[in-house]
Amino acid sequence: QVQLVESGGGLVQAGGSLRLACAASGRTFSDYRMGWFRQAPGREREFVASISRSGGIKYYADSVKGRFAISRDNDGNTVSLQMNSLKPADTAVYYCAAASDTSYYTVRSDLKSYANWGQGTQVTVSS
Repeated sequence: QVQLVESGGGLVQAGGSLRLACAASGRTFSDYRMGWFRQAPGREREFVASISRSGGIKYYADSVKGRFAISRDNDGNTVSLQMNSLKPADTAVYYCAAASDTSYYTVRSDLKSYANWGQGTQVTVSS
């Protein structure tokens, strides 16, 4: 199992930016496909972004495409989510997730394919 700890959440005004980070430990980080998900109050957890083991393939939910950017540092064992042009609709708890994957190039949006989860970090966007 890989352990994941998110940081970087907070309160920001609409139009602002935040950068989330997720630190991984316990296993070889580059063996894992990584993802970011979010869950707003009263709603199901939803996909935000995914990045392949190599970092070369990225995939975004339509709702964040062009505003959010996922990246990873395999030497530093971290994955980040740069969030720009934030909207009140982006308010949620953001979760980092990891999935062991044999492919260097796979990205996936299905929640059930990720076996390892962080505790989440709150992002609140005020209007």
